[in-house]
Amino acid sequence: MGAIATIWIISLVIGLVVIGVVAFLLSRINNTAKEIDVAASKIWTQGKMVANNTIQIPLFLATTNKVVSQIYDTAVNIVGGAEAIKNHTEGCPGCPDCILKK
Repeated sequence: MGAIATIWIISLVIGLVVIGVVAFLLSRINNTAKEIDVAASKIWTQGKMVANNTIQIPLFLATTNKVVSQIYDTAVNIVGGAEAIKNHTEGCPGCPDCILKK
């Protein structure tokens, strides 16, 4: 065998080794890309679920504000009634009998 044939054989072997290494690295890149795609898909799904839950917050806040307003109004009435009872009992010598007889 001549020198030219030896160089060709060595070149082909080196080329096959390089092709093998490149194929291995490309398969690693492909696997990593698939893992990233799966993780991104999970993140996207969770993000959509969070968005779906948070879109309803203004609806619930409006209802909550109405209920809180009603509770506040009732609490103000209770405080006013308690104050009236306190004022009555402090100035009435017949209490609590005067209230119980009514």
